[in-house]
Amino acid sequence: MEIIQTPANALSHSTVSAIIKAPIEKVNIADWLLNLPDAEYQRCSTQHIGAGITTTFEGEPVSINVETIGDALMVQHYVAVVHRPDYCRMLSISDSITSNGRTKVQVLWELKATRIDDKTTLYTNEIHATATPEMFSYLKERGLHLEGAAAARQAASDAHNREETPNFAKSIENKALTGKYNQPF
Repeated sequence: MEIIQTPANALSHSTVSAIIKAPIEKVNIADWLLNLPDAEYQRCSTQHIGAGITTTFEGEPVSINVETIGDALMVQHYVAVVHRPDYCRMLSISDSITSNGRTKVQVLWELKATRIDDKTTLYTNEIHATATPEMFSYLKERGLHLEGAAAARQAASDAHNREETPNFAKSIENKALTGKYNQPF
């Protein structure tokens, strides 16, 4: 079940774009993401710890990502709600582990490819983090407020997204042009 992000439960929203030097006809974000090797995921950010692919009981693809966002260790279970060559909508109820304890955050991750011209594609990496009911309880028990958590998450999410997006774009480009992940950036 998706929690709709509103001003009352929003933690962060970050959008970063980068150029893929390949025609959109060769770009396949779904194939890239849903077959992404762990080592390639780790190469795309200093904050990436590990990744793997599995499925839900119903057979929907799931990308498992472990990374740090600010001071939080995030274990994300992204269900591929939509997975097309030009667009993936990934939804996770993620574990967020900090020195203050553990809670749950909903993360919506959208990966988009848009044609620029015959030789280039715009890649957009958009991340929405939303507080869950469990997170509201977590904050209340610790005497914390959503505003402070949201400010910290926004800054950390923006920094993380600015690092990973150009590297994701380069990895997608390598896969589009060579069929391989392990090309040097």
